[in-house]
Formats: sequence, C-alpha cells, structure tokens
Amino acid sequence: MKTYEQLQQTIQKKVIGQDGVIELMTIALLNHGHVLLESVPGTGKTLLAKTFASALHMSFSRIQFTPDILPSDVTGLRFFHPKHQEFQLEKGSVFTNVLLADEINRATPKTQSSLLEVMEERQVTIDGETHLIDGPFIVIATQNPVESQQGTYALPAAQLDRFFLKVPMKYPDVEQERTILHTHASPSTEEIEPVLTKEEIFSLQEQVDLITVDQDIETYLLTLAQETRNHPLIEVGISPRGTLAWLRAAKGMAFLRERSYVHPSDLQDTAPYVIAHRLLLSTEGT
Repeated sequence: MKTYEQLQQTIQKKVIGQDGVIELMTIALLNHGHVLLESVPGTGKTLLAKTFASALHMSFSRIQFTPDILPSDVTGLRFFHPKHQEFQLEKGSVFTNVLLADEINRATPKTQSSLLEVMEERQVTIDGETHLIDGPFIVIATQNPVESQQGTYALPAAQLDRFFLKVPMKYPDVEQERTILHTHASPSTEEIEPVLTKEEIFSLQEQVDLITVDQDIETYLLTLAQETRNHPLIEVGISPRGTLAWLRAAKGMAFLRERSYVHPSDLQDTAPYVIAHRLLLSTEGT
C-alpha cells in the first residue's frame, strides 16, 4: 500500500531496524488499538513513538512513569481558581493523539488503572464529569523486562487485555546498527514531514473495517481460541475480547498487504503479538 510505504519510509529516516514494529503499530492505529512495547533501554522506543506521531501529524504526549506519579497526572483534575471564583479543568497527559506511557510498570497499580477507561472508551471521568478524547488516539506503553523485580509493579490481566498488541523491540543487526552510527553520530536537524492527516487516518480505519472474513477463516480463528482455553498447559486462555482483537489485527495485516480479505497467514503472523500477553500458563506450562 503506497500510503503505508510512505509512512514507513518517513519513520525510517529517524528509526532504523524496526520495520516490523512500525508495521504492527500501524495495524494497531488502524484498529483503534494500543501497543505495549517491551525492550531493554536504548532501543529507540521513545524516538519511535515521537517519530510515529510526527509522521501522522498528530499531537504527542509523554509520561515518564515513576511510583510517585498520581492518577491525576495522567487524567487531569478539577481545581478551584480563586481569581475567577470557579472550578476549572487542568487536562492530564491523556488529552493527546499519541500517548507514550514510558516504563508503565514503574507506576503504582492505582495509577496504572487510571488508564483503563481512556484506553477502552476514549474518555476520562474527572469528579463525575466525562470528557471525550479526540481521535485518533493510541497509547504506546513501554516496559523493561530485565527490571521486572526492581521497584516495578506487574501489569494486571485487566490492564494487559486493554493492549491490542504486545510487541518486543529487538536489537538491530550489525548493518542496521552501523547505519544508526552513521545516521545519529551527530544531532539530526531533519524535520519529519507528516504523510497522513487525521482525516486520512479515519478513512483508512473505515477501509480496514470493510475487509471481508470468510466463514472458514472465522471457524479457524474460533477453533484456535478454544484450544487456548482447553490446553492442559494454559490456565487462562484468550478471552472473547482477545479473539476479536486477533481478528481485527488480521484484517489490518490483510489491508497492509493490499488484500480485501483475511488469509490464514494474517492470523498466523499476528498471533504472537495478540495472544502472548493474554494467556496465563499453568504451573506445568511454566
């Protein structure tokens, strides 16, 4: 798809060696979904999120999560303004198009849970008032698997299930890292030119919805989902929400591959990123 190729080429000006991650982030965006990136520090998560937002002409906000970050820092709060003698809203970081939730597992469970409503319903409730978040909206969260026991709080199942995809960011290979050395040896002054407007993104999201799914493909998907629930090494299988996310991801993959229908390979290629964080292995499975 020409539009996706333009997006990928634009992001590659800043981000090297993460083509697969860019593809999956695009699939999530086209499905109104959110992404959890897992990698060690220094692999370019923040740069990727910023560049992704710039290439899509979307607003960007970042929260560097620590244990002292409060839910109100995320969603916002109402306060009394003495000069105007009225309550006013101070919007939190979620009032954006692309939200980078950096090191989300360093936030307390209460702060993590403040993201649940906005990720599911694209709205936040502050002091009983509901405020809608303008779309497109995508949360890109990161966590470092190496520091899983060092002052971190594992994401609960309900929070993990809100993430459309969980994507590992790998180290670049030798040639990719060589390109990084040459490209980023000195600060870059090159500006990223947006290749997609919000209106065009909305249009692409509608086109993804129109991708057709044969009944045999549905049966194939449902059979695989049932297997995760009946497998002796899996304690908790994929939920119906997860099954729906898997189908939507496959439709997004088919769209990027310029097909009007879902092929079994679309389900197979998206499976690791949709399923892994939604399964809980039994004691024997671990």
